[in-house]
Order: sequence, then structure tokens, then C-alpha cells
Amino acid sequence: MWDSFWDYLWSAVVIFAFIAYLMILFNILADLFWRDHKTSGLVKAIWVIFLIAIPYLTALVYLIVRGKGMAERARDQAVQAKAQTDEYIKQAAGRSPAQEIADAKVLLEAGTITPAEFDALKARALA
Repeated sequence: MWDSFWDYLWSAVVIFAFIAYLMILFNILADLFWRDHKTSGLVKAIWVIFLIAIPYLTALVYLIVRGKGMAERARDQAVQAKAQTDEYIKQAAGRSPAQEIADAKVLLEAGTITPAEFDALKARALA
């Protein structure tokens, strides 16, 4: 199969082009079906048919015609995902050390915990 350096080089170029096309194809399909909620189903079906029938040309046309909107939708999705992640982190992180110590102080004053337990809770909150 690879009788010379040029055969190897040509195979590498073809493999690279195929993998690049697959990445672009999946990005286009993700944009069509998961990010773009304004395009009708018929238009999405037409894009998919052309992506199958005339793959490279259709991908190029899609990127030229809808590239700016595609980038904006990807950015909006990334911002939304970051906001959700930040909210989850705030929820999972729990309360601040000051809140933990204040709650432990209330328990100490109520007689629910001993001073030794209060000191242990305070040390854990500050750690």
C-alpha cells in the first residue's frame, strides 16, 4: 500500500481530511439539532440530505451561510453551561465558615453541644 514516501504522505492527507470532515459534520449536526431551535424541521432535513449527498460542498456552504449564527449559538450555550456549573458549585460548596461557626455557637448556647464539640466544629469550619 505504501510503496513510497508520497503514498504515505497522500494517505496521511486523505485521513486528515476525512477526520476533519467528520469533526465539521458532527459540529454542524450538533448546531442543527441541539443549538438551533429557530430553524424548521424541513430545513434541517434538507441540510442533512445535502450533507449526505454532497458532503464537502454542503459543509462548506453551511459554514459560510450559517457560521456566524453557529458561533453565537455555541457561545450562548457555553455561557449557559458555565452559569449552571457556577450555580452547582455554589450549592455544593455549602455554607461559609462564618455561618458554620454561628450555627455551632447557637447550638453551644442552647446546650446541645459541649464546648469541646464547639471547638472541634469551629476548627473544622476554619480548616
